[in-house]
Amino acid sequence: MRMLILFWLMGPLLAWAQPTGKPFPTLEAETVEDKKVTLPQAGLGKYTLLGLAYSKKAEDELNTWFGPVYNKFVRKADGLMAGMGYDVNVYFIPMFTGVNAAATGTAKKKAIKNVDPQLLPHILFYKGELKPYKEALDFEKRDTPYFFVLDAEGKVVYATSGAFSPAKLDDIEDSIEE
Repeated sequence: MRMLILFWLMGPLLAWAQPTGKPFPTLEAETVEDKKVTLPQAGLGKYTLLGLAYSKKAEDELNTWFGPVYNKFVRKADGLMAGMGYDVNVYFIPMFTGVNAAATGTAKKKAIKNVDPQLLPHILFYKGELKPYKEALDFEKRDTPYFFVLDAEGKVVYATSGAFSPAKLDDIEDSIEE
């Protein structure tokens, strides 16, 4: 009986087995200008932070990360802090699959119109099958964005999910500094 209760209490923690230590599967996406970017190859040689979402609700939560991640890892410091900071690739990737794949062009136009131009190079659009990524990366919750930190060789060293929180950003930063 104790084992059953323990399993019941631990179930939510075990529900998402983080894929750390595994190579990130090849993913081909496009910029708003239709330039192809292949991951993890495009990020080899330095750490890469990827945020993926495959539903409108997950994309809305993904958007909560834009400002904090940009300020922490992308924006270049000036003045006395020039040269300080991180050298990290950052990509936010809305994933369009099935019948929603037809909306990719509309989403790109909307991004051009509504997203800060400095952030646009960090947004990639994926159109294709979802199943290989769900299996390789263990993400099942449709309405949740997923984040992966890849090392310089393209292996997943940290994974988290959900809306932005300062604690999650700290954990991501710690995984990059190690």
